[in-house]
Amino acid sequence: MATTEDEIVRRAHENFKHCLDWEQASRQRFREDMRFLFADSDNQDQWEPAVKARRRLNTQPMITINKVHTHWLHVVNNLKENKPSVSVHPTGNEGTYEAAEIFEGLVRHIEYISNAKTAYDMAAEQQVGGGIGFWTVTTAYADDSTFDQEIYIREVPDAMSVYLDPHIKKRDGSDAKFGFIYEDMPRDEFEKRYPGESVPMAYAGGSQSWVTKDVVRLATYYEKETKKEWLYSIPQDDGSLKFERQSDMTKEEVKMLNEAIRMGADIERRRIDKHIIHKYLIGGNKILEKGIWAGRYIPIVRVPGEEMQIEGKLDRKGMVRYMKDAQRAYNYNASAALEYGALQSKSPYLAPVEAIEGLENYWATANTENHAYLAYNHADENGNPIPPPQRSQPPSSAPVYMEGMQVAEQEMMMTSGQYQQTFGAQGQELSGVAIEKRQYQGDRVTYHFQDMQNMAIQFTGKILIDLIPKIYDTKRIVRILAEDGSEQEVMIDPTLKSAYKQMEDKENAKVSTIFNPNVGTYDVVAECGSNYDTRRQEAFAAMSQMIASQPQLAQVIGDLYMGSADFPNADKLQERMRNWIPPQILGTGPSEQEIALTQQLQQSQQIIAALTQQVQDKKVDQVMEKQRLDMDALNHLAIRLEKERDSLISAFKAETERLKTLIKDVNPAQLGGITEKMVQEIQTAENPAQDINPDFVDPSQYLKAEIPTITG
Repeated sequence: MATTEDEIVRRAHENFKHCLDWEQASRQRFREDMRFLFADSDNQDQWEPAVKARRRLNTQPMITINKVHTHWLHVVNNLKENKPSVSVHPTGNEGTYEAAEIFEGLVRHIEYISNAKTAYDMAAEQQVGGGIGFWTVTTAYADDSTFDQEIYIREVPDAMSVYLDPHIKKRDGSDAKFGFIYEDMPRDEFEKRYPGESVPMAYAGGSQSWVTKDVVRLATYYEKETKKEWLYSIPQDDGSLKFERQSDMTKEEVKMLNEAIRMGADIERRRIDKHIIHKYLIGGNKILEKGIWAGRYIPIVRVPGEEMQIEGKLDRKGMVRYMKDAQRAYNYNASAALEYGALQSKSPYLAPVEAIEGLENYWATANTENHAYLAYNHADENGNPIPPPQRSQPPSSAPVYMEGMQVAEQEMMMTSGQYQQTFGAQGQELSGVAIEKRQYQGDRVTYHFQDMQNMAIQFTGKILIDLIPKIYDTKRIVRILAEDGSEQEVMIDPTLKSAYKQMEDKENAKVSTIFNPNVGTYDVVAECGSNYDTRRQEAFAAMSQMIASQPQLAQVIGDLYMGSADFPNADKLQERMRNWIPPQILGTGPSEQEIALTQQLQQSQQIIAALTQQVQDKKVDQVMEKQRLDMDALNHLAIRLEKERDSLISAFKAETERLKTLIKDVNPAQLGGITEKMVQEIQTAENPAQDINPDFVDPSQYLKAEIPTITG
C-alpha cells in the first residue's frame, strides 16, 4: 500500500467519489424525506414545489397537518424506551464469566461518560426518518492531568456527513475497508484553525472538488491495511493449547518458535490476516494529521433502516417515504375543504323591499355587527301585511373533501402499519392483555428498525471489547456501572496472570477486584428489552398485585418490593422490611437442611448427656462400694490389731513378773547377762508386729489419716 502523502490523498479522493456515486440518489431522497418529516405550516415542505408555486400564485390555501411526524415519533420513542444493552460472554482462552461481567460494566462506564444515549437517539431519529443513522467510537485523554486515555461514543448530528465503504458485504459494516467523516468548512475558518497550512485556491475535481474558492473539505479518513502473519498453536504443560499471534510476540520469540518447528517440535502455525487501521485528517489536498487506530475495526457504526440493491442501484429509506402520498392527499383535501368553505358567502337575508325600506343601514350590517334587534316594516301604506325577512340556506361543507381526508388518514395507517389502537385509542378489545397484543401488532410491523439498532449496538460492543485491552493498558482504577446504576471500583492490571481476581483487605473489611482485559476471548450480543427503570416499574406493579392478593408475601418479598419502588425513602423502607423478614428467607440464616441437621445434632447431644449422666451415676456407685469395702477391711484390721495388742500386753506383764522374781533370787554378778537379755526383749517388745505378722501395719497411721466422708 502506497504511503506517500500524495498517493494517500489521491486514494482518499477516489474512494470518496466511489461512495458519492453509489449513494448520491439515496442521499438526495434522505434529505427530501427528512424535510417532509419535519414540515410545518411555515416551511410547507410537504407540498411539491410546482404545486406550491401555483397555489401561491392563485392565493389558494395550503394546509399542513403533519400526521407522519406522529407515526415517526411512535417508532422512535419506542426505540428510545427499549434500548438494547451489550452482553458479553466468554468463549475461551481462560476467559471467565466474572471477567465478562467486568467487561459489561466497562461498556456501561464508557456509555455513561460518553452520554451515548444521545448518540443512539440521534441515529434512531435519522434511521426511521430518512433510512440511516451513524455514531462513531473515538479515544481521548481522560483529563488534562493524566496520560490515561478513555474510550468515547460520539453522536453524528448529520448522517450525510459520513461515508462508508460501498462494497461492504456485512450489514453492520464490520468488513468496511475505508470510511469518511467530513465537513465542508469555510476557507477563512479553516485558515484560523490551521494557520500554518496552505491549500490551493482550487483543486481538480469539478463540482466535487475538496477545495474551492470559499470552502475546504475537512475529513477524517480511516483506511484498513491487511497484512499476513503467523498464528502459533503452542502446547502447554497442562495439556492445553495456547494461541499466539506473531504481532503479539517479540522477534526473538518468533525466531525460537520457527526454529522449534524446524526441529520437529509439536507446534502448529498458519497464516492469518492482520488488520491495521490508518487514520488521517485530510484538509483539502493535504494530510494534516496521521496515526494508527488501535482497534481492528473502522470505528464508524451504521444504523440502516431499509436497504435494498435494485438493478445494481442502492435504494434506502425509512418509514416516511411510504406515507408521503397519503400525507399529501390529506393536506390537499384539508386545504380544498377550507377553500370551498371560504368561497361561500355568509348566509344573506331574503326580504321584500318594502320590509326594509328606510332601514337599509341596519340590514346592510346584519352579517357583520351584532345588533340587539332588527326592525322591519310589517305593513305597507295600505295596511297590507308584509312578510318578514328570512335568512337563506347557510353554507355547507363539501362531503367529498371530508371523505378524502378520512381515506388519506386510513391510507397513512395502512402504509405505516400503525392503527388507532396502536396509539392507545379505544377499540373493541376489553382486557388489558388484548389491548397489549393489539399494540404489539403495530410494533411488530416496525420491528426491523429495532433489529437494525440491535445489530449496531452489538457491533459497537465488538469495537469496545477489541479496544479496551489496548486503551486500558496500564494499571489504573476505574469505576464500572452495574445495570441498576450502582458503582464498583475495579483495578485494571495488565500484568495479572488470570482474567479476574479478588483480594480481601481484612483491616478495612473490603474486597478488591482486579481485572486483566488481555486474558481470555469474549463474544458480544445485544439484548433488547425495556430499560432498567421501565422494568423496575413493571416489577413494582406486579409485586403490588401479588401482595394485595396475598398479604403474607410481604414477609417474603417485602425488601424486593421496596427495592423496586422509586418514591422518596423507599430505600429506608427496604432496609426496615429486610429486618422484618426471617433470616432463612433472606439467605442469611440456616437453610432447611441445616435446620434439620441442627435438630438432629441437638437430639444427639441430649442422648449423649443422658448416657454421660448414667455413666457418672455408675462411677459414683462403684466408688461408694469400693469405699465400703475399704472400711470393712479397716475394721477387720483394727479388731485384729486390738487383739494382738492385748496379747502383747499380757505377755509383757508376765515377763515383768518373771523378772521381778529373778531379781530377788540372783546376785549382782549375774545381773549383767540378765540385763542384756531384757534389753533384747524390750527392743523386741517395741516392734511386736514383726514377730506377729511380717505385713503388720501400725494402726496409728490409720488413726492419724482422714477417712473420706461418703455421701449418697
